[in-house]
Amino acid sequence: MTVAVAGLWHLGTVTAACLAGSGQNVIGWDENAETIQGLQIGRAPIFEPGLDELLRKGRETGKLQFSCDPKTLGNAELVWITYDTPVDENDQADVEAVIRRAAALFPHLRIGALMLISSQLPVGSTRRLEQLYKKSCPSGTVTFACSPENLRLGKAIDAFTKPERIVVGVRSNADKARLEPLLKVYTERIEWVSVESAEMTKHALNAFLATSVTFINELATLCERVGADAREVERGLKSDIRIGARAYLRAGPSFAGGTLARDVAYLMDIGEREGLPAHLFSAVKLSNDAHKEWPLRRLKELSEGNLQGQRVTVLGLTYKPGTDTLRRSSAVETCRWLHTQGVKVQAYDPAVKSLPDELQAVIQLCVSVDDALRDSMAMLVATEWPEFAALKADTVVKSMRQATVLDPGGFLIKELGADARVRYLTVGRS
Repeated sequence: MTVAVAGLWHLGTVTAACLAGSGQNVIGWDENAETIQGLQIGRAPIFEPGLDELLRKGRETGKLQFSCDPKTLGNAELVWITYDTPVDENDQADVEAVIRRAAALFPHLRIGALMLISSQLPVGSTRRLEQLYKKSCPSGTVTFACSPENLRLGKAIDAFTKPERIVVGVRSNADKARLEPLLKVYTERIEWVSVESAEMTKHALNAFLATSVTFINELATLCERVGADAREVERGLKSDIRIGARAYLRAGPSFAGGTLARDVAYLMDIGEREGLPAHLFSAVKLSNDAHKEWPLRRLKELSEGNLQGQRVTVLGLTYKPGTDTLRRSSAVETCRWLHTQGVKVQAYDPAVKSLPDELQAVIQLCVSVDDALRDSMAMLVATEWPEFAALKADTVVKSMRQATVLDPGGFLIKELGADARVRYLTVGRS
């Protein structure tokens, strides 16, 4: 089977590279010629560990080609829609942008092709595309299915090639028979459901994870006030068989970026549209927004409300470890707030070599952890890069004006939390 992957940013580039790595003939398609040029020399448009190498291997074996000519889509039996859905600062997704781009491909699809939707879209979007297709191609025979994306920034290749399960929504047994051999390469556990159930499963999963994050963080802030340790409470929860050891419960920072927040927003929108109250999902957003203030509140306490002229170190700027993405990063949001308080922000991130113009005046980008620590009154662990685990208490005490560490997730608790010379603050511990 020849597979065309349409939309080559994070989701699409990983999908195309992994499919080619598994022996499929893949056409990576995008309307952006600059993106295609970079991919043709094995350079992904976004950093993901191992991705550039996988792209080069696909090109070398001849299994992976790239094009911005829509006519090449006519060679594919399966067209996999992988556009990343834009999200604004209020967690509102630009769904129409993805719908328009997918619909623009209809005239170029071959007879009997299958369009598989993996872009993160609200429930009902696949049906909308079916209706648009029937309107533009009344006698067309293209069919539609949905398999919600399951990627994780920094671990995307493993998430694609070694999934615990894949959820696929289809309209017919014929489409199931077409997709099953392709997907069984990665796992025997494929959950075959209706298209709408597949779409809703993605919303439900991310909303459940978001609820878990806000639950443990809200509980943790209460622990701080009453002398309990949220990590001990977490152990108590996970030891209960009804919750389990792998529950998404870890006191720490708020969830950031658009992924979880986008699906919470989708469910809130559905409730509003259908005239049904969505009190829980509304509360999840409110609780998470409030928890973003944790490091800011602590810094205010440390400085007795006056941060003007202080130096603060921020370790990590990216959305999460294993990526160079700054967009929607809570670390960047915190840096912006600190700047408004008159703070000189000194930051280091191993994946960030330069800052966009709008952050140049906000953040002093340092070349090392030691450089970022120099003369600061507090250090905030904002992104838990593995290399930060090597930081020693001696370095903190020697380099900083005040050895004060804010570590929301307890990433450095073993080295720094146990040293009496360091004032160590973490979510959920008094």
